[in-house]
Amino acid sequence: MKCNVGTSDRILRITAGLLILGAGVYFQTWAGLVGLVPLATGIFRFCPAYVPLKINTTAKS
Repeated sequence: MKCNVGTSDRILRITAGLLILGAGVYFQTWAGLVGLVPLATGIFRFCPAYVPLKINTTAKS
């Protein structure tokens, strides 16, 4: 897997993932597990949806 998630994108994904997970815990709903997707893509710096769209938010050319 080649990194395709840049630093600002990564911070946004991790923050959003934690907020969604936190909301799921707070409201006691399984829907909060959706937060695992942006959290995982932020941690691993790879987004599978970016590959077919040829998106790369890293600073490298």
